[in-house]
Amino acid sequence: MPASNHELALNQPNIAPAPPRPDFSHPAEETFARILDYYGIAWQYEPRTFPLEWDAEGNIIEAFSPDFYLPQQNLFIELTTIRPQLVTNKNRKIRRMRELYPEVNIKLFKRADLHGLMVKYGLDREAEQISGSEAQKREP
Repeated sequence: MPASNHELALNQPNIAPAPPRPDFSHPAEETFARILDYYGIAWQYEPRTFPLEWDAEGNIIEAFSPDFYLPQQNLFIELTTIRPQLVTNKNRKIRRMRELYPEVNIKLFKRADLHGLMVKYGLDREAEQISGSEAQKREP
């Protein structure tokens, strides 16, 4: 005797639809997210903004939003694909963030780090996108 729809529904696992992918600001971020997904590493995209500087009235005049948060590792990740000479501003923000929020763990992945990671995992086409002078222009 065939099972009723109710019995079939009870035997099906509760599978929630996958959340929509965020609008990544750079293709390297999407590739990094794919690597994390492949290894089952939970992540959040730009979940928190850290104020870094305030004016005399207490208004935030500079803030920093790291690209990823890995909750199982309690680690924020910032990615950059720009030329080493242009990384100075990100390094300054990360130093300031460490001064103000010493309890927050953050790691900066530079272009060479990302390139090596992509090549290691067979993502050669994606690695090419962050190589060369066109890929090194100032990030948004």
